[in-house]
Amino acid sequence: MSDEIDVRDSNGTRLADGDSVTLIKDLKVKGTSVTLKRGTLVKNIRLTGTADEIECNAEKVKGLVLKTQFLKKA
Repeated sequence: MSDEIDVRDSNGTRLADGDSVTLIKDLKVKGTSVTLKRGTLVKNIRLTGTADEIECNAEKVKGLVLKTQFLKKA
């Protein structure tokens, strides 16, 4: 029995620690004036304990948590 959480992107592709993902929609980052544009490549993601969230560092924003419904594996 495995308690590993199955994390998948918007297309259903499995994600793992260290993968690179691309945004499929412009996202405004709460608490900042930064908007992450569609097509932005985010490298070296980290999985959280939740199936629909990942942690990453993007551009000027560190420690960002993104929903997997807005991502596709690069």
